[in-house]
Amino acid sequence: MIFLRYESFRSYLKMYPVTSILILLNIIYFIVVLWNGDPNDSLHAYQYGAFATDPVNDPFGLEQPWRYITSMFMHAGFEHLLYNMFALLVFAPPLEYLLKQTRYIIFYLLCGIAGNAMSAFVNVLQDDLYGHVGVGASGAIYGVYGAFLFISLFRKAQLDESSRKTVYTILIFGVIYSIVVAKVDLWAHVGGALAGFLLYHFFDRIKTQKKQRYS
Repeated sequence: MIFLRYESFRSYLKMYPVTSILILLNIIYFIVVLWNGDPNDSLHAYQYGAFATDPVNDPFGLEQPWRYITSMFMHAGFEHLLYNMFALLVFAPPLEYLLKQTRYIIFYLLCGIAGNAMSAFVNVLQDDLYGHVGVGASGAIYGVYGAFLFISLFRKAQLDESSRKTVYTILIFGVIYSIVVAKVDLWAHVGGALAGFLLYHFFDRIKTQKKQRYS
């Protein structure tokens, strides 16, 4: 089971520096937002960088594109933060190991951006009249799940059976949870997972081509 963490705190920091930094940034920014107000308040969250769309003037949130990234480091409450940081702590390290640091951070950010983009796109299709304000790292985290789904389906030798079952279970539970709980952004999760699946396929293809070139 690759998702069981046996490392000491020091070893974890040394082996997975990017994941460690991502967790730290999320925690620090949550404290900053919480210190200055209610992180669950839409206006307050917007002032600190939440992803936001205006159905009339800016349906895709492109007038302030940095919000696609800043929102990934924000959370609506302690439980939201705890849930996402636990997922990042446990499930992201094997992917950092597989992709290596540079590709991993690019992968993580692109999945988070894709999650926000998918959410905005669906809101436009649904003729949303009120706009959308969103925060959370879950789009990027579902990108991690999407990458492991690709591995589970097409690179089975890289994962043991228990790890593959864990991936399937998390994704099934995640979809159900996203549908049942009203405040959860299902389409941000779908967008992140889809981006993770496709991006990992892209990186895997590059890796395979390099091996064939030098074999």
